[in-house]
Amino acid sequence: MTPIVDPHEYDRVVVAFSGGKDSLAALLYLFDLGVSHDRIELHHHHVDGLDGVFMDWPITPAYVAALANHFGLLLYGSWREGGFLSEMNRNGTATAPVVFETPEGQLGRAGGDGPPGVRMRFPQVSADLSVRWCSSALKIEVLAAAIRNQPRFGKGRTLVVTGERAEESPARAKYRPFEPHRTHCGRREVDHWRPILAWSEVQVWDRIASARLRPHPAYSLGWSRLSCRCCIFGSPAQWATIRALYPEAFEAIARREARSGSTIQRHASVIELAARGVPYPAALQQRALAALAGRGEWTLPVIQRPWCRPAGAFGETAGPS
Repeated sequence: MTPIVDPHEYDRVVVAFSGGKDSLAALLYLFDLGVSHDRIELHHHHVDGLDGVFMDWPITPAYVAALANHFGLLLYGSWREGGFLSEMNRNGTATAPVVFETPEGQLGRAGGDGPPGVRMRFPQVSADLSVRWCSSALKIEVLAAAIRNQPRFGKGRTLVVTGERAEESPARAKYRPFEPHRTHCGRREVDHWRPILAWSEVQVWDRIASARLRPHPAYSLGWSRLSCRCCIFGSPAQWATIRALYPEAFEAIARREARSGSTIQRHASVIELAARGVPYPAALQQRALAALAGRGEWTLPVIQRPWCRPAGAFGETAGPS
């Protein structure tokens, strides 16, 4: 199938890269189209910032870095200063600045001068990003700030690539495969392409299998989608698995729910959700891999031989809508 976009027409291709199966499949598709590696930049958002882990998988940044190194690609990190906790703790203060890495090896900084606001509660399970603020404040707006505040994006054309798929939710099925990026303006020519929007999960896993790439450990432990370890969309089985394998992370979330008086999911606390679920058997059977996923150092080969489909493939659909 001929793509609706010719990525070769752009001076740079920015891939919003979570390390999940869909952003990985989108990257591999760019390779299939013959896009030169020196035109591709991976941009990874540190949801918790750099001051500790609260919501995300500790291993994700190291896994993403291992993939970037394997392919010889530039990798830039960006984050909201103070991360998830800083944004959730807002009580009459402005949203914290965005920090981003630059090609010169420096850190850029933007924002932090907005109007004061109050959150003091977890994001809510919703397709509405005004209440599911983790996606907007810690990912979408972070990438936009990194692009808007670097003069280099005003030179030439930029294509932003993201890995959403229509199969994931009715909301995502309404996304446009190609449109001007939110940072596009008279000073910048930036387009947004969702190259695998029409792909099925079968196609995604088949492409990763053909490259023999080891997927993020979360998939092998039983998760079918990669977002945060303590994702607000987490199922009872996921919360039960977190409680069994990562009790300190689980207790931190449970204490915060109790202190705030507001649960993540409206109908139940994470303690109640975990009580309803059964831990993923694959996670309980792979304690060494679970321990790796709970650390910040990647020690496994990126190539997996023989390649085997992870336990979480085609599993629960719990995750952002």
